Formats: sequence, structure tokens, C-alpha cells
Amino acid sequence: MAANVDGHSLPDGIFSILDTDLYKLTMQCAILKYVPDVHVTYAFTNRTPHMRLTRAAFQWLQEQIDKLANVSLTLEELDYLRTTCTFFSETYLRFLSSLRLSPSNQVRATFTLLNDTGSPDDVGDLHLDVGGRWLDTILYEIPLLALTSEAYFKFCDRDWTYKHQETRAYDKGCKLLQHGCVFSEFGSRRRRDYHTQELVIQGLKRAAADAQDRGWTGKLSGTSNVHFAMRYGIPPVGTVAHEWFMGIASITNDYEHANETALRYWVGCFGEGTLGITLTDTFGTPIFLKAFRRTMPTPANSVAEDPKTLIPGAASPPLPPMDGDISEESSEERSYAQIFDGVRQDSGNPIEYIKIMRDFYASEGIKEKKTIVFSDSLNIELCIEYMHAAEEAGFVPVFGIGTFLTNDFVHESNGKKSAPLNIVIKLSSANGRPAVKISDNLGKNTGDSAAVHKVKETLGYIEKQWANGDETSRWGAADQEATRAKVQER
Repeated sequence: MAANVDGHSLPDGIFSILDTDLYKLTMQCAILKYVPDVHVTYAFTNRTPHMRLTRAAFQWLQEQIDKLANVSLTLEELDYLRTTCTFFSETYLRFLSSLRLSPSNQVRATFTLLNDTGSPDDVGDLHLDVGGRWLDTILYEIPLLALTSEAYFKFCDRDWTYKHQETRAYDKGCKLLQHGCVFSEFGSRRRRDYHTQELVIQGLKRAAADAQDRGWTGKLSGTSNVHFAMRYGIPPVGTVAHEWFMGIASITNDYEHANETALRYWVGCFGEGTLGITLTDTFGTPIFLKAFRRTMPTPANSVAEDPKTLIPGAASPPLPPMDGDISEESSEERSYAQIFDGVRQDSGNPIEYIKIMRDFYASEGIKEKKTIVFSDSLNIELCIEYMHAAEEAGFVPVFGIGTFLTNDFVHESNGKKSAPLNIVIKLSSANGRPAVKISDNLGKNTGDSAAVHKVKETLGYIEKQWANGDETSRWGAADQEATRAKVQER
């Protein structure tokens, strides 16, 4: 299953440092500005533990991890970032240009065999641990996840082909665009492999061109993968991940103010009106909304006001970048909810979330039309349902669709589902303290269990479970009857 580009065979694994999600770069930019010397650890979780690697798969994976030491930003990529992602500072671009990953010192991959017979087909459990400066290690998550998925489907589940992948992506894109959905491709981390994501983007681009010719109202708004955005001339999209909030909470050891502190420093790094979609569920949406309604300090009093939302020892104060004089608007007192363009829904019940956000904005007297980005285990039916619900509530709905696009296969032998791995890598500590994520669904809690419990007690978190939140079969179980045709016909 060798991939190729323009008739040329691609090397195995990751060969571009931009083969990652945009928000990893934006967070790295903020880390460089404020907390460049903080040390962190990351932990790997396989939420589908019955889907294990073989010895051969692990050996291949280890080889690809080692090769990450050879990846660096090219001059062409630097020029692309400078002209396309103008929110990146020159200081950050210089740093990224000089960055070299050191997996031999920063990544530890181990493999625990269930029964060692000496065969390359012996299966076992994978363990991945990452550690080092946050600034230096933040870019490992997406490549490690993508490589793990590729290893599994290269060696363990091989009963599939690329046949019709471009057409399937085209058909899905057409259905979404015809119904008026605005969506981006978010599938890097759990893609079957590089070539699959390439075929998907080709199919989506073809669908977008046809949609424009036919006058459909939907839009392909981009991809989260910066490499593919550059290669195919579509916008790179993304803002911030849970990791930013988790890291700030661990660094400050102040979960009561962590959401507000994270928001304050984000705006301080990029300014108002830039990268203005924020996650709400890191420690539960109700907790986040308490911070979201608070007034952000103005540039004139940013340092002196509210010391509880200042990071001790930060390299810079959270002063938004200014071009010339401070504008009248930026001098006014406004809440974070007013400043940010919208929110991203990534756990829990999306329909309930729409109602929560509608009630929240109404209670704050905010009449401006805000955006909700939906990004949790989407398919065509769900996108259309959430679009109608969000529009009826007065929101602009946008969708980030990942695994449904880049790892949606059937077994060639029987036509049944070839299920994707559900794997994650999350920040596990910062400054020597545990990092946790609670989310709006019990199944997505991550981190040290004692720390999770303590944070929930501190914040008065109310536990929630969602009927569709089973993390072991988010995109279907292996060998279930494939339902793709039924979805596409709607």
C-alpha cells in the first residue's frame, strides 16, 4: 500500500514538520512567548484496547519515531507560514526554523507482549511517553498518533484497499455542501495513513469545485493539517486545543481561574479578532462559562488588574499585540464572550450544548451572531441535524470532520466495517503537577484519577454521561455492517 505523490513514491512516516494540526503551532507560539521553560509529560491512551499492534508493527513504528529527528522546517514552508499565517510572530518563525526534534531523548515507546512466541505477529500493548520542555515536545502528538494508526493498518488489519476513497470523500463532500454545511477536514491524528488523507482532500476539493458551479450554499473552509493546506491551496484552520487550558491550570495550580487565565494569555498573544474560537469543555462547560462572562482587562490596566489571572514567572505580560495607538474599542471593558468569535463543541450532547450557549449569550445581552464549531465524532446525518438546530438558535454552525473522512473503510473480504483505532495523547503533567481534562462527557476524562477527582471537587463539577459517548466504538465496531451507503443517500 505504498503512497505516491504525482507519480513519485513517498517515504514511510512523517516527512514534513507541517504535517500536523494548525493549533499545535499556535499553542507553541504562545508557549514560546509566555512559558518557554516549562517541562511537561504526555501520556498515550488506546480507548480501543482490544485493537493491539503486532511486534512487526511496533518495530516499524519505532523506526518512524526515530526518523522524526530528521524533520525540519524548509525554506518553502517558512515562506508559506509567513505569508499565510500572519498571526505568527517573526520570533516564533525563527524558533520553528531552528527546531529539531530529539525523539531519542523525548519519546519512550515500549511494547508489552501478551504471549511471546518469537513471531512478528505476536500482539501486545503499546505504551508511549513523551517528556521535555513543553516548547520542544508539543509537536509530537499528531505525528505519533498518525504513525500508530498507520502501523496498525499496515501490519494488523490489512484487509482493505484505497479503492474508491477519493470518490467516497467526494460523495460525502457533495452531500454536506448540497445541504449547506460549512466544514473543514480535521482527520490527521487518526488517519489510516498519509495517502488516505491525500485522497480525501482531493475528493473534497473536487466536491467544493462542483458545489460552486452548482450554486450550493455549503463550503469547504479548509483543513487543520498545515502541510496539506499548503500543498492543496486551501486554508489551514484551527485555533486552540484542550492542552492550552490543561497546561495553564497545571502551571498555575489554580483551577478556579485557569480558564480565564488561558483566555487572557491567548488574546495577549494573538490579539482580539484573531484565532477567536475557543473550547469550553476542558473542565466542563458550566465552569468555563463563569470565566467567559468575565471582563477582560484592557491594555491600559492589563498587568495591574486581577493578579489571579497572571502566570507566575511568565516571560511576558498578557498584553495584546498593538499596531499603533490603542483603539477606542480595545480600551472599552468587554467580556471574553464578547471578544471571542465563538466556541467549539467537542464532548457531550451537541443539541443540549446549543441550548446552553444560546441561554448564556442571551443572559449576557450579546446579540452578535456567534459561531459554534462542532468537532466530536461527526458524520453527514449529524452535521445536517446540528446545522439546523444551531441555525434555528441563531448561531453560525461550522464543522470539523475527522475520522469519518480519513479512516472510513470496509474489509475487502466481507464488506463489513474496518474500525479505526480510538487513540489519544494528552498532556499528563506540567511543572511536575498532574494535568487533567474533564470534558462534558465522563468517557473523555483524562489524567491521574486522584487529580481528576480533586479538580472536580474544587470546581463543584457535576458529572455527565451522554448516551452516544461510548469511546470504544465512536466510529463503529469492527465487522459491523457498513452503513456508509445509507448515510450518503440522505
